[in-house]
Amino acid sequence: MDFQLAGKTALVTGASRGIGLAVVTTLIAEGMRVVAGSRTIPPELAASGAIAVPVDLSAAEGSVQLVERALTELGEIDLLVNNVGGGDSDGRQTGGIATFDDEQWQRMFELNFFSAVRTTRAALPSLLRRKGVIVNISSNAARMPHAGPMPYTTAKAALTAFGKALTEEVGPQGVRVNTISPGPVRTFMWESPQGYGAELARSMGVPHAQLLAQLPAAMGIASGRFVEPAEVAALVSYLASPLAGSITGADHIIDGGAIKTA
Repeated sequence: MDFQLAGKTALVTGASRGIGLAVVTTLIAEGMRVVAGSRTIPPELAASGAIAVPVDLSAAEGSVQLVERALTELGEIDLLVNNVGGGDSDGRQTGGIATFDDEQWQRMFELNFFSAVRTTRAALPSLLRRKGVIVNISSNAARMPHAGPMPYTTAKAALTAFGKALTEEVGPQGVRVNTISPGPVRTFMWESPQGYGAELARSMGVPHAQLLAQLPAAMGIASGRFVEPAEVAALVSYLASPLAGSITGADHIIDGGAIKTA
């Protein structure tokens, strides 16, 4: 299917690996020009064909710097993908509320919520001129906040609400806003020995590989497997497309059937 994206422009945050890298490579394959922001520029991103920009979006000035660079490189922005998130690499994510100090809460919200708010605010004038599209990558944990680290799931719930509220403001001006909420995705967060999955396995006293093998069934994932980053990227492409011109203000769950409510 031709998503009619050739020649359009995109800004993608959190692009170094996982969902972000998959989104970048998919959009480029669709013919888009892409600026990709991330803290580090791994070889895979450098070789993708995107304009890779090193930036720390947990810092307040990072979003403005990234958008300014994107406008310099692209002229205008047709699509903004607020993907940056996570923040589990420091460990200490499997306890209860007493184990999370103010600094952890602040760091999680800076990365998973405020980065999207700031980047959107900076990019919005261009998106309004282009009648563009915003796609926020949240998590199905926003609807099941017990299913992950409390600061992370709460920040994602805020991001999902932000997308709904923003739609009411910018929809009448021609900008579409959608949220994608994946379930567990086969990424660093789950698979790395330094990620949340490994920490969770240690807290449960089971081998990391065993946790990964058993997790889909334990979470009630009907497909029996993790979501693949390319599947999320394909949904981003569709939502960015003119073919999805009447789809806005929605939260699109892609979790293999983990959420059971209608």
